[in-house]
Amino acid sequence: MQTASGGGPLAARVTASAAELLAAIARASKATWPEAAGVAAQAESLRDRTLPLAELAAQAYEQALGTAGGDYEFGRAYAKAAEPPLLIAEAAADVTELAAHVAEYADPALRADAVAAGLVAAGCARAAAELVAVNLTVSASDDRVRRAEFLAEGAARTAELARATRE
Repeated sequence: MQTASGGGPLAARVTASAAELLAAIARASKATWPEAAGVAAQAESLRDRTLPLAELAAQAYEQALGTAGGDYEFGRAYAKAAEPPLLIAEAAADVTELAAHVAEYADPALRADAVAAGLVAAGCARAAAELVAVNLTVSASDDRVRRAEFLAEGAARTAELARATRE
């Protein structure tokens, strides 16, 4: 059976793109923002941390789909498949935090783009949290499910606060 790339890889690639946008905004704000170069480097680091998670998520999901055996083997395979989406949720939450900072200090003409990057990253955190929950469906009380949900909720609040301060 051939599978689609999946939501995890998509969330990782989109989160990395949001980080890249933040790096570009920071670089474009150097004339008026003393810490812009450092923020651009941080955004690039987030991009570099997130992009490989797309392949990791795809591989883990493929392995889970190809698992043979009983309930124990399936449970272990899907628990392992939940690990990359949790890492994606963490990265997306970090990108959202950085976006809020960029939206506050960057060139005013680019602040709306920083808010957009934060909103997109928050959406990726929510998508990744959903994948964690689905992969750990038999363990809704699992710490990983709770952590992913916490990250997604925090990212959503941060993105909305950044949007509100821009207005």
